[in-house]
Amino acid sequence: MPILIKRLLLTIRNHIDQLSWQAVVLAILVHMGLTWLLLAGAGEQALLAPNTFFYYYVVTTSTVGYGDLSPSSDLGRLLVALVQIPFGLALFGMLLGKAGQTITHIIRRAMTGEKDVTHFANHIIIFGWHPVRTRKMVRYILADDKRVRRDIVLAVTDDIEHPFFSEPNVSFVKLSSYTDEEQLKRVGISTADRIIVEGADDNQSFTTALKISKLVKESAHICAYFDDESKAQMLSEHCANVECSSNRTAEVLVRSMEDPGASRVQQEIMSSLHGDTHFSMVIPNEVSRFTYADIFELFKRQYDATILGIAHNLSALDMDLNPPLDYAIQGGDIIHYIAPVRVLAAEVKWP
Repeated sequence: MPILIKRLLLTIRNHIDQLSWQAVVLAILVHMGLTWLLLAGAGEQALLAPNTFFYYYVVTTSTVGYGDLSPSSDLGRLLVALVQIPFGLALFGMLLGKAGQTITHIIRRAMTGEKDVTHFANHIIIFGWHPVRTRKMVRYILADDKRVRRDIVLAVTDDIEHPFFSEPNVSFVKLSSYTDEEQLKRVGISTADRIIVEGADDNQSFTTALKISKLVKESAHICAYFDDESKAQMLSEHCANVECSSNRTAEVLVRSMEDPGASRVQQEIMSSLHGDTHFSMVIPNEVSRFTYADIFELFKRQYDATILGIAHNLSALDMDLNPPLDYAIQGGDIIHYIAPVRVLAAEVKWP
């Protein structure tokens, strides 16, 4: 028994020392109950009904004092003056201080990346921080008004503060490693739907994409960027759920030289900020087979969209660009098209 009492006293002391929410709430409830008992003992029956007492207690203890409810007896007034208001003011100040401390702690955790988002599902994770490119990525994602509404999580190892604090849909998590499974749990890696990997260098991008490719859910899609094309090819061979892209400066320069304006076309169709943009759409599984000719005219007439090609998986490694008119298409295939705005599968009147 003495051990239990000792543990209880130690717990109470810890709560008081740390000014925990439990200690604050308990102190207020004790003070509220004591006030009610004292008023009952003083015969203040008009103040004792639960709804009336709660209103009276808050108004009086906070010293707002509307005056519509107050003790009517000398003893009641004395108890309020000596017990309720002095101790109540201290508790009210403690409550405001604890609330301010909690809000400050939440903001500090958000700014420094200490939080975790394990409760997120079907979200976007961006691994890596580049002051210019990452800001563009987030801006392009948010500019797509008809996209699937996914929360965005920026995961970094850099010593920075939240660069998108003003964006309510962007969370910030600072990790010590992109390959440690315990760290990756903090960003909800197992429930993420879309992932972008652009590390500080190709080695970091390679190891990060390789690690997370085994941790994500089956329907998740990973995009990774490399300067070295050989690393992109190597990763693609080992991880089917990773779509690798690499620096295509040479190809773009040659195309622009041979066909002036080619680089401008590429910029236009990749940006969701203005003009027609490249989108993709998974055809619902229940849709019957049809041909490229059937859907090409439908998209152009109804949505002012042009179909570029058909793919059969998210990575589009087997995409057929500009297929013949009799090309067979079925549910589960992926349509790549350019249009002024995204077209949703539910909006299409399928052939």
